[in-house]
Formats: sequence, C-alpha cells, structure tokens
Amino acid sequence: MKILGIIPARGGSKGVPGKNIKPLNNKPLIQYTAEVALASECLSRVILSSDDDKIIHVAKGIGLEVPFKRPENLAQDKTPTLPVIKHALEFYEAKGELFDAVCLLQVTSPFRTVEFLNQAIEKFKKQDTDSLISVQEVPHEYNPHWTFKVNAQGNLRITTGEHQIIPRRQELPKSYHRDGSIYITKTSVLKTQNSLYGTSISYIESPREFYVNIDTLQDWEKAEKLIHKIQHNVI
Repeated sequence: MKILGIIPARGGSKGVPGKNIKPLNNKPLIQYTAEVALASECLSRVILSSDDDKIIHVAKGIGLEVPFKRPENLAQDKTPTLPVIKHALEFYEAKGELFDAVCLLQVTSPFRTVEFLNQAIEKFKKQDTDSLISVQEVPHEYNPHWTFKVNAQGNLRITTGEHQIIPRRQELPKSYHRDGSIYITKTSVLKTQNSLYGTSISYIESPREFYVNIDTLQDWEKAEKLIHKIQHNVI
C-alpha cells in the first residue's frame, strides 16, 4: 500500500504563537513529528503542507520534503483539514503519482514514536477499514452514558438516548475520543465520500503517559514537563 504522509503546519497560530517551530527542549516542535515520520518505512513519502516561509525553511532544514507552498485560501483559521489533504493529493495526481491512502500527522502531538506509527499503519492495512484514528479512553465521569443534553422542555436526557442511568462504573462500556495524533484514510474515501473518516473506522489507543495535544500555553507547559520526564526515564 502506497501511503502519503502529510504534516500540516500553517502559520498564524494564536493559542501558542509560532508554535510549529517554537523550540521545545532546544528542538523546533515540528521536528519531533518529522523525525518519526521520516523514520517510518511504512510511509512512501512524507511532505509538509504549509503557507508560511519560516516554517518551510525550518522544515527543509530538518529533511522534510516541501513540494509546494499551500495556497492562502487553504491556510485560514477555519480551514478544514480535508481540503488541505485533497490539495496535496491533487498536486501529485497532476504529476502522475497516486497514493492508496493518506496519513495525517499533526505537529501538536509531538511524542508519538516510530513503533506506534508503524503499528497504526499495519493495523489499518489489516483491518481494511475506510480509516484509522488514534484515540484515548474517555474517563468514566465523562462517559456518554453518564453525560446529559438538554431536551426541548429544558430537562436533562442521557446523551446516549437511554432512559435509565447505568448505576455502576464497572458496567460502563468503554468509550474513546480521538486524540489528534494519527489519522489514516483511504484516498478513495477522501475523494468519493468527501470524508476523513468514511463509514468504517478502526482505532489504535495512544499511550496516555505520552499524550499531549498542544493548543494552549498550558498544553505547552505540559509538553515541557513531559519531555523532561521522557529524557530522564521517569515515565
């Protein structure tokens, strides 16, 4: 299976200004994801998609391929991920290079390992689903069977639609949330279903001890603490 690895990194971050190339333990944040992606033998090609000249310069310096500069209309605050991926696929299709799937690796999840990435790709191939995403288990207090939404009468109803609350934590079915580290999708699904997920989604559970998704300064501080623990083998 031919898989295109895409690392999206636009300029103009507001939560953590310049976060994609901001040094984390003396290494630009983007380098953590780049090193893992480039070391994986499961990815046929790894590229950066960015609109920002500074990010592009740093990316090239750490060995990332930057085949194009992302158009400004695909680098806005509210630009969805899907058109960014399609833009990259169309770039290569125009050159006669086709891919069976795309693996999206976000810079904001720096602590995934090569082994974990390879496991995810191998599971995706084996399961033969439309997509695979990395997830974290939802803590029991936030399990959808224990959460509520407000109905038209202004009263609470169980989010899952059930009428009775599951009384014991031990009886709750496991629930997961996507953690943003890995997204893998078949090209056919991206193009024909116009979806990053499709109708069948397999998953891989990320190690909780390495998890951080950097969107705020508080997340950045968590990442700094985590890298210190990783370096000193206290995780």
